[in-house]
Amino acid sequence: MRPTILAATIALLATPAFAQENSGAANTPQNPAVKGMHDNASSTPVAGANSFTLSQAKSQIEAKGYTKVAGLKKGEDGVWRGKAMKDGATQDVSVDYQGNVN
Repeated sequence: MRPTILAATIALLATPAFAQENSGAANTPQNPAVKGMHDNASSTPVAGANSFTLSQAKSQIEAKGYTKVAGLKKGEDGVWRGKAMKDGATQDVSVDYQGNVN
């Protein structure tokens, strides 16, 4: 009787470890919290407390292919807004607290 109880106990203790090891892909998030540094998570600026400095906001915009970034000001909604040139045209641009450039 004792070997049976011992075997059952070992089997029960090993099952959770086995399940954790083999569940890898099933638990991978489909929408990861961390995006690439210059990838947009939103097609419109998202309001929120923005910790980007002026220089960082400008760099984020330039990384998206804009040049001649000017007039950047952070609004009460936390979104940096200004003007920049892309494809030969001056456009309104913005950077939100998530780093989205629109």
